[in-house]
Amino acid sequence: MAKSPGSVVVLFNALSEEGYDELKHVDPTTLGFEPEYDIAVSTVSEEYQAIVKALRSEGWKVRSVNLKDDLKVLERVVKRNPPDVVFNLVESFRDEPEFESAIPAYLDLYGVPYSGATPLSLSICRRKGLTKRILQSHDVPTPKFLSLWEPSVSLRHGLKYPLIVKPAREDASAGLDKGSVVADRPALLARLEQMLHEFGGPVLVEEFIEGRELHVAMLGNDPPEILPPLEYDFSELPEGEPPIISYAAKWNPLAEVFHRVITRCPAPMSRTLQRRLSKACLGAWNAVGCRDYARLDIRVSKKDEPYVLEVNPNPDLTEGVSFMESAEEVGLTFPGTLTSILEMAKARRTVWPPPPPLGNEPRPVEMGPMGPLGSLTPPPPAPDALD
Repeated sequence: MAKSPGSVVVLFNALSEEGYDELKHVDPTTLGFEPEYDIAVSTVSEEYQAIVKALRSEGWKVRSVNLKDDLKVLERVVKRNPPDVVFNLVESFRDEPEFESAIPAYLDLYGVPYSGATPLSLSICRRKGLTKRILQSHDVPTPKFLSLWEPSVSLRHGLKYPLIVKPAREDASAGLDKGSVVADRPALLARLEQMLHEFGGPVLVEEFIEGRELHVAMLGNDPPEILPPLEYDFSELPEGEPPIISYAAKWNPLAEVFHRVITRCPAPMSRTLQRRLSKACLGAWNAVGCRDYARLDIRVSKKDEPYVLEVNPNPDLTEGVSFMESAEEVGLTFPGTLTSILEMAKARRTVWPPPPPLGNEPRPVEMGPMGPLGSLTPPPPAPDALD
């Protein structure tokens, strides 16, 4: 019998199925269009359980732990029979995405290794404007942009239309829809006010790169491997829909746009674009400190110039979708890719020294030439010194 690679806790934080469980009861003939994909997409629980099942097939001793917004659950993970490694799938805590980075920070304090990005990298990439400034400082191409807190912008803002307007601290295409791409100042101001009202500031306004959209998956360390890029084909979109990955196109199987964006992997490209893309992706990975695996969202101009839109540490690992579709193109299986990620994390395991004694517990005493080291009381004089 093969030896188990170790014990792992698959850690996530889910309070609901986000309505996906109800899709199983929807009749596709009532939608008013011909769906390209299955409407009954996997629920949140089913996606996590697929990861658990895949890891068990690789021999891992797996525990599935849902935090359910309870820190005591996380405390039990690290204090009671801690695993060899944690597969960190937590994306938010107590409905606050900013707390995403707090979970790996907690694991760091206890010396428990975990998959994926560090707290710093997660915090950086949560802020789109900060990420783009870091990319610029490392000469990584990214669209020109403004980060705005108020529903106003200078007449000479320095950006060329068309522009795309989106929340600067959301992910998963939140805030992206039919009206996200604007062609003039009135539309810009209206969209800016809407985003501030719905999501608060800051709002990112950036030049919209007309051309192709790619997702580039990266796996490994020192250096990472760039997997075959995946391209989104927007040619079948309904009239009036901009060629972007909107929230509905990504998450709503009841919307026609969900079924009209087709993926192609590997994306065809010239050697020149391949070289430029590799340089941009490796530069972005290093600039924000990615680790183990990540996905970069890229727009490619009509002149074959790639621009990094976002860096996504700890991206979605749903089987057959985006990251995993690219992995399959190089012969990596779903279970094998997950194991590869865990092995990288497990190799970082740190053995901390035991903590110092607390309270009135006895301390070991080390003697020096003048008495016990650390003592504030000098030793008594020798007998012949009393005369």
